Amino acid sequence: MRWKVPLFDLRLTAADLRAVERTMRTNWITTGPATERFERAVAELVGVPHALAVASGTAALHLAYAALGLGPGDEVLCPSLSFVATANAIVMTGATPVFVDSESESRLTISLDDVIAKITPRTRALAIVDYAGHAVDLSPIRRIVKDKGIAVVEDAAHAIGAGIGRKSCGAIGDIGCFSFYSNKNITTAEGGMITTANTELAERMRLMRSHGMTTLSYERHRGHSFTYDVVMAFTNYRMDDLRAALGLAQLRRLRAQNARRERIVKLYLRDLAQIPGLTVPFQKARGTPAYHIMPVLLPEGADRLAVMTRLRGHGIQTSIHYRPIHTFTFYRETFGAGPRLPVLDRIAPRLLTLPLYPHMTAAQVKYVATSLMRALAGLS
Repeated sequence: MRWKVPLFDLRLTAADLRAVERTMRTNWITTGPATERFERAVAELVGVPHALAVASGTAALHLAYAALGLGPGDEVLCPSLSFVATANAIVMTGATPVFVDSESESRLTISLDDVIAKITPRTRALAIVDYAGHAVDLSPIRRIVKDKGIAVVEDAAHAIGAGIGRKSCGAIGDIGCFSFYSNKNITTAEGGMITTANTELAERMRLMRSHGMTTLSYERHRGHSFTYDVVMAFTNYRMDDLRAALGLAQLRRLRAQNARRERIVKLYLRDLAQIPGLTVPFQKARGTPAYHIMPVLLPEGADRLAVMTRLRGHGIQTSIHYRPIHTFTFYRETFGAGPRLPVLDRIAPRLLTLPLYPHMTAAQVKYVATSLMRALAGLS
């Protein structure tokens, strides 16, 4: 279907194409010099000494949890309001996700009060998600978490270029995990990045992303080694140079693109204020957001499916970010219903994601807002 206003509209540039073409002409297209340059650029952006390019955001999460040595009997506190990969990667290690509530209707990130309430002697790690590009401020509980020996994995898939206080997203936890999927603020088509200040964890994950091999093909190509050893059993989570070249080109535009996203969100805040009963989370921003998606909460009792259907009739694509993870069949059948999450239980049926992308126009924002008002009124 051709949308008048799609949920996201990817536009690759001539600079993106040139970057990929230059890499192709080098005849080195797997993990190599472009990947190393991309890693250095992201490490500098985040403000950490180590960045590892990987195959996806999910790969980044799996490597992070696995590098922490998580396994059966361990618990990981995890927001239920996230893409399912945040929890799936925990399950892949054999550990148990313990789902945590959202903070409030006005701020949908993880509830720190609920985190503290759910810590047990089995809690080994805490996963936080910078939902919609808004950083989680861990400062109120950082000392408690550290004293209990709980590692923090930051799922920063929505939040490249964001930060809070003196911390950039990707440096808030012990390990940061980014996704560069096609709808993210920068894309490599598929791809991800791990960031950390911990040298021991970085070296462990560097081995794990390439079968536990002590050297890569590019290192041997440069004459740094003739052979390799295998010191652990893992899998191939490497990024290739074609994707890294695209990522580097995109990274150069990140600041400007995020600034455009911010301007569009401000237009939304103005135009959506006219809709009775609609709640727009994150109106009072903390730190510097990346504005990855535009979530709103429909008025109490609104028929979300009917609203989405009416908006589709107007040529407007919408989505839901996200169905709470604990409600999926696998998680209900494997881990049971678990404790109630009162805030999320209340807001989940009302969540709706509106279109947001850097080249969206003021006219498109107004059209979405006007169409949403009509859809809520039951008008086609």
